[in-house]
Amino acid sequence: MKKYILPILLLFLFQSCTQEASVNLENAQESITEESLIRHIEILSSDEFEGRAPATPGEELTVSYIVDQLEAMGIAPGMPDGSFVQEFPLLGQQVNRETSSFVIRKEGEIAENLEFGTQFMAWPSNEEERIQVENAEVVYVGYGVVAPEYGWNDFKDVDVSGKILVFKNNDPSHDPEIFEGDARLYYGRWSYKFEIAEEMGALGAIIIHTTPTAGYGWSVVENSWGRERFAVQREAFNPDEVPQFNSWLTQESSAALFSLAGLSLDEMLEAAADREFSPVTLEGITIEADLSATYSNMYAKNVIGKIEGADRTLRDEFVIFSAHHDHLGVDVDGVSIYNGAHDNASGVASVLEIANSLKQIESSLKRTVLFMFVGAEEMGLLGSRYWAENPTVHPGKVSANINLDSVQIYGETNDQVVIGYGRNNMTDLFREHVEAEGRVVKPDPRPEQGSFYRSDHFSYARVGIPAFYPNSGRDFVNKPENWSAVIDSVNAANYHTVNDVINEYWDMAGMVKDMRLMFRFAVDVINHDSMMEWVPGDEFEAVRMEMLRDAQ
Repeated sequence: MKKYILPILLLFLFQSCTQEASVNLENAQESITEESLIRHIEILSSDEFEGRAPATPGEELTVSYIVDQLEAMGIAPGMPDGSFVQEFPLLGQQVNRETSSFVIRKEGEIAENLEFGTQFMAWPSNEEERIQVENAEVVYVGYGVVAPEYGWNDFKDVDVSGKILVFKNNDPSHDPEIFEGDARLYYGRWSYKFEIAEEMGALGAIIIHTTPTAGYGWSVVENSWGRERFAVQREAFNPDEVPQFNSWLTQESSAALFSLAGLSLDEMLEAAADREFSPVTLEGITIEADLSATYSNMYAKNVIGKIEGADRTLRDEFVIFSAHHDHLGVDVDGVSIYNGAHDNASGVASVLEIANSLKQIESSLKRTVLFMFVGAEEMGLLGSRYWAENPTVHPGKVSANINLDSVQIYGETNDQVVIGYGRNNMTDLFREHVEAEGRVVKPDPRPEQGSFYRSDHFSYARVGIPAFYPNSGRDFVNKPENWSAVIDSVNAANYHTVNDVINEYWDMAGMVKDMRLMFRFAVDVINHDSMMEWVPGDEFEAVRMEMLRDAQ
């Protein structure tokens, strides 16, 4: 009988440890509550934090609060020097609204003198205090996309250097076989338009704003670009290598611009969808721009905490949780505060509470977990991009990034949305956890908005790290039948405005349920037998392979 005792004992011990781990997991997730989440949100979105803009007293308060919370949880500093904070240099730029002008001339005569803010937004892109552009020719370049993999080139070898380029927002969406159909790729982002204009040696870049092509109204453009804007400081700068200005025009101003050249804006926007499109010169039209700006050198901050992995082999691999801690600060008059309760105090609160739950089961976590609260996201993903370009751990050693930005605050749902659905194997892993709750996983319902390229997970993806961006479901439980439409209206009214505060529409039950789900999913990712992977053929697979080789 003795030969059977040891196997039975081992089986008993295994079952006991499994049951204990299950109980510990259940207990840990229950620490994520409505009270614990809303407490963080109330503090971070309070007027005292002044909208959490980069390099302001509001950011200092935010960073101190996050560090204090991590220390109270027993989360270790995540920087190699033993600190929590990664500083990064910013150049702040504030355009003078009163003196800046944008004039459209026809045959040398003034035809339109546009008003800053309501009709155009523009800024020097070459870090000059003042730029003056006169008699500049204007060329419409459609989407302005150069994509050899799709056999697409909107420039057709036309020399556009020294010209002002006008871009249609978005990327071609008429054919599901190219550019992923309705799903906006990076080619459709405003940042790509400005980058390709620089590459082509253009004098300036204009993006035509329409709500359908942008995915948001003009107020978002005005609120985002009409205040002090930031960029990571360049180590070296050559003004001959970049355009002199970047800009947006309203749909009405754009229509006037084309009409003066005898062209229809609608027809030109439609023409951009043709693969054979060639640049169109706006005959007889010139633009003069006089833009002045002041600059300030400053530092913004990322906060990084760490839970060391317990597995001797896998502890040198990492899973990154991210959430941006910044918002838009105060308005240009210094009166109204952009509190940013949903965007993104909700994400910061979520990562803090998940970190607290993971800390309770740290002995069972195989890989090391990094919690990154990044700054200057609203200015172009600058904090996460700075980390990606100056990583504290090798990207080839990072299994995954899970990014939380503007999470569910309007109640429980029967579904969960994944931005970038199916792009890496985390979708399948996530589906297992969602379906275990009797819920379903759905792809992005608005792929045309290009959300995969609009939050911090994109910075990690650009250096090959498989990135996961969950989004709020829309099939609400125990809510009025039209609740999704109501919430769409609320979000449209609140996004990047002073209205983003805790209000009567908030129902924290959904946030609690979703974050407990994210906690369980995270444990699975952290303890998975292998690192996460992009699906074959994904645009980030090649750089991932390069990073994995480099990390060996």
